[in-house]
Amino acid sequence: MAYENIRLETEDAIAILTIDRPKALNALNSKTLQEIESALNSLPATARALIITGGGDKAFVAGADIAEMASIGAAQAREFAALGHRAFQTLEQLPIPTIAAVNGFALGGGCELALACDLIYASEKAKLGLPEVSLGVIPGFGGTQRLTRVVGKMRAKELVFTGERLDAAKAKEIGLVLDVLPADQLLAHCKAVAGKMLKNGPLAISQAKRVIEFGADQDLRAANELERQGFAVLFGSEDQKEGMKAFLEKRAANFTGR
Repeated sequence: MAYENIRLETEDAIAILTIDRPKALNALNSKTLQEIESALNSLPATARALIITGGGDKAFVAGADIAEMASIGAAQAREFAALGHRAFQTLEQLPIPTIAAVNGFALGGGCELALACDLIYASEKAKLGLPEVSLGVIPGFGGTQRLTRVVGKMRAKELVFTGERLDAAKAKEIGLVLDVLPADQLLAHCKAVAGKMLKNGPLAISQAKRVIEFGADQDLRAANELERQGFAVLFGSEDQKEGMKAFLEKRAANFTGR
């Protein structure tokens, strides 16, 4: 499928989704969000990991498109927020692991996009934050909720209330990103992490992702029950048989996702 504002490529079972509006610092307008949602819903069946990054050398995604938002009213804002939530929920619920390669500004909607991924790595020049209050609004694509779950309620309040932009080192310090890389090494690092995942059972990774995501919002007893069920169901898969047989035979497993 041809896209105007994004690019979708696949390298060795790793899908790479690039937000590609460099003249607008990759800002998220309605069309871009629609294209992201469409791309996520039509990933190649062979894709076993997804990396999201930004086109150009300045921005991951600088935010939602203020030029589009400036003149809309409450009803249109509700629709715009719903579109963003739908696209990011689609991302969050993908059965494959997702990695944000934050190569520059990740502010507002860009930070929210990164937060909807499983893992976040940043370049040394990255800036992250949710500065929406400086525009008289609040984050609208899940940022208040996902940020709270990542860095804790008090830190999230501080970041949202002040609108502070964090450099990559500070973002790592508070647990918003996992690691900080030189700009020219960021994408290669993310591909290497994804490559490690490709060696493992795809059904197991999918089940682990489901259990972690859904368990995080439940009490410990209910979350452990999710884990017990997820563990048990994998014993009905060919991958479990292959993985354990390969271990006993001291060889690499050949997982097929069945």
